[in-house]
Amino acid sequence: MPSPDGRVDLRSDTVTTPTPAMRRAMADAEVGDDVYGEDPTVNRLEELAAARVGKEAAVYVPSGTMGNQIALRLLAKRGTEVLCAARAHIRQYEAAAAAMNAGVQIRPLHDRDGTFEPAAVDAAAEGPAHHLPPLSLVAIENTHMPAGGVPWPVAQVEAVAGAARRHGLPVHCDGARIFNAAVALGVDAAALAAPVDTVMFCLSKGLSAPVGSMLAGPADLIAAARLERARLGGGMRQAGVIAAAGVVSLTEMIDRLAEDHARARRLAEALAERFPGSADPDRVQTNIVCASAAALPASFLEDLAADGIRGGTIDQMTVRLVTHKDVDDADLDRALTAIGKAGR
Repeated sequence: MPSPDGRVDLRSDTVTTPTPAMRRAMADAEVGDDVYGEDPTVNRLEELAAARVGKEAAVYVPSGTMGNQIALRLLAKRGTEVLCAARAHIRQYEAAAAAMNAGVQIRPLHDRDGTFEPAAVDAAAEGPAHHLPPLSLVAIENTHMPAGGVPWPVAQVEAVAGAARRHGLPVHCDGARIFNAAVALGVDAAALAAPVDTVMFCLSKGLSAPVGSMLAGPADLIAAARLERARLGGGMRQAGVIAAAGVVSLTEMIDRLAEDHARARRLAEALAERFPGSADPDRVQTNIVCASAAALPASFLEDLAADGIRGGTIDQMTVRLVTHKDVDDADLDRALTAIGKAGR
């Protein structure tokens, strides 16, 4: 489905608009007060979400950041460190919320390829014996956005989770785009979530719902998560109106993610051909293309914008282009033409 304003918006998959089926479901949604547990549409969404990732229970939250922050408050201990990738969302893109909300420090692990190894967890666990802060949690991000949407394979999730368990550490997965990972790897999302204690995933990115994310895990933890959600102001009352779109996301929008992945690969190929060294198509397995700004013209984003193509950055060194359901093949062709003209 092309962009409704005539522009091709590749800044993020958060710009997706609700599908007609979502709009109908939202208009017809049966609602109640979710804070009392009485919204039937929210309850259905939570049951469906938990089943999709193979967990006992799930809770609906307004944003992925809130889902991650609730997990940190539940699983980590104040005055300790959380291990995660150096460029993880919880470290770079949540406004230092871990320090304010959970009272923890983040210890970054090298993530050049988008993941880290069990040995890195083992090494970090030796730190407290040498006067370094104690650890209380390991967090992974699947897919790992700043590395270009790299998915964590099941075996690597299992290996890192196994290392965490050896040291008595729980594991949280920021699975904002876990269904992109599952589709790219050809596995069930539940297999990717099985080794971790909690998993958050977004409905409002590639799955195209207008708002909302899910935090899933054991029933007792999710019961506690509802209290933390209240403390963070996340009670949404008659939320079935928006939860209805999330139900459509989980029943109709997952399989089509493969289309976004194929289009992202074409974007990466065009960048690599036009600006050698800017992108590596072989690393693009999902819907995100991260390109080296140093290998692109300084005017690259402005040149694209002049042709109605919107891109963005995630840091001073990285230009990001993201495909999603509001970018069809005609839109992609426009973007490829604009890339070919950029810098001239």
